[in-house]
Amino acid sequence: MDGSHDKLSPSRAERHPEKAHRPDNPIQRKPDWIRVRAPNSPEYAETKRLMRQYGLSTVCEEASCPNIGECWKQKHATFMIMGEVCTRACAFCNVATGKPGALNPHEPDNIAEAVGKLGLGHVVVTSVDRDDLDDGGAGHFAKVITALHRSAPATTVEILTPDFMRKGGAIETVVAARPDVFNHNLETVPRLYPAIRPGARYFTSLRLLARVKEINASMFTKSGLMVGLGETREEILQVMDDLRAAEVDFLTIGQYLQPTPKHAPIDRFWTPAEFDELATLARAKGFLMVSASPLTRSSYHAGDDFARLRAAREAQLAPRARA
Repeated sequence: MDGSHDKLSPSRAERHPEKAHRPDNPIQRKPDWIRVRAPNSPEYAETKRLMRQYGLSTVCEEASCPNIGECWKQKHATFMIMGEVCTRACAFCNVATGKPGALNPHEPDNIAEAVGKLGLGHVVVTSVDRDDLDDGGAGHFAKVITALHRSAPATTVEILTPDFMRKGGAIETVVAARPDVFNHNLETVPRLYPAIRPGARYFTSLRLLARVKEINASMFTKSGLMVGLGETREEILQVMDDLRAAEVDFLTIGQYLQPTPKHAPIDRFWTPAEFDELATLARAKGFLMVSASPLTRSSYHAGDDFARLRAAREAQLAPRARA
């Protein structure tokens, strides 16, 4: 990012006025196992140019993802639809909070065109929370999915949605558009929701994932957790059990990284060995696919993981077909 852009960009305080009242939490030094290189590849620059050309937002930028350099070098980007302003103020998230603007009716086609330019075989689409909309943005999600199916039928589509709390019919609308993967992150353990996700409810999120399977049992479902916020190992194992009861196929677990001093502090850094143990336990509980590492994020290596997820289901079904 060049200096001229920095001067034109709003400050953190301007982007996050809702967080100004929070006390400062010093940012801890990261351990060696989660250091990343600054993005500087030609592919990164080209991906950024395409995003600006089509007026698109990415969660990679808005949420300050540490993997942006690696992913954009491979021209993998996670599109963030419905604007850059969220109606909620989660304590872990670096996306701005406030009153969002109107939806861009051209966004579905713009995303479809950008996906074609990038040549993506798998695309991830997420959004800010839009509690201000009657359907929570479900109709807009459906339009984006439909545009992608129409313009890039060979591209598989993964969505990462809000919880659609109190938005009747929203889940059904999105499922009817036929995404290949329906992702909704629980983010943390239920005990920490009041502090970390004050606008959300654990069982609302869990019910969303279960409802997707009720509507379409063959649709892949996915959810993610952060660790390092003060949760216990036992609480994480209980969340795994809850997700399996909801028949969730794919679980991601990554280390929480504090974006600014105004965000929730890091309780501790989990070690790579601890992530390996969590992955082993999750697989033993029956998840088809597990990705657990310090730098794992919901859409990190999503295309490769989707291929493995589909292969795992085929392997699971093969014995039944022979019987």
